Amino acid sequence: MKFRPCIDLHNGKVKQIVGSTLDDKHPELLKTNFTADLPSSYFAEMYKRDGLMGGHVIMLGPGNETAATEAFRAYPGGLQAGGGITSENATYWLDQGASAVIVTSFVFREGQVYEKRLEELSSKIGRERLVLDLSCRKKGNDYYIVTNRWQKFTQVKISKETLSYFSKFCSEFLIHAADVEGKSEGIAEDLVKDLAKWSPIPATYAGGVRNIDDLYSIKKLGKGRIDATVGSSLDIFGGSGITYDEAVAFHVKENDD
Repeated sequence: MKFRPCIDLHNGKVKQIVGSTLDDKHPELLKTNFTADLPSSYFAEMYKRDGLMGGHVIMLGPGNETAATEAFRAYPGGLQAGGGITSENATYWLDQGASAVIVTSFVFREGQVYEKRLEELSSKIGRERLVLDLSCRKKGNDYYIVTNRWQKFTQVKISKETLSYFSKFCSEFLIHAADVEGKSEGIAEDLVKDLAKWSPIPATYAGGVRNIDDLYSIKKLGKGRIDATVGSSLDIFGGSGITYDEAVAFHVKENDD
């Protein structure tokens, strides 16, 4: 199991926000947990120093291109690019130093799955450089992929069949439990269990991690197969639940050959 670091960008700044409050039409509803004074490159250089691979640089809306580029140049080949990725700009971000691109709205939009776009993008850049964001919310007893800032449900359930199908086009999944994302109130344990049972490729879980105990819970529930990212709880992002040093030590212990 790996600890995957993150750099979330909003209006050119490194931030931690409650993702479900991000609404372009109603910016006054945005809930921001933390805004960094330090540039994106500072965090990228720190992740590089500590040997943390496969972290996520997520551009939350426009105005983040410069900050994202600075992060990739500080840690070339160590971070993935997400947010507004399309078939037209995917190669650009790979050229800037991203190890892979994370695709969301280009493939999942207005409650629909654009399978032709997925096929074309995977073919263009290669399956090994494509990560699919299958962020989801719970409805009844099942988790469904959600679109439009996690506000609109698709008809696609997170299931063994779904993950098997999408794995043909990508090398990893990034899965936010949108109902708990950014709240630091605990993980979606049932989702972690399901991912461990069903995902045929590496998957990173995001959402609700409060402390180091939650990382160990993900390890146990995920049978060591599911990686995790931590945002608002980390001290480097203004949190008090878990220190960055604790997370790095956890990562080193779990991956010490």
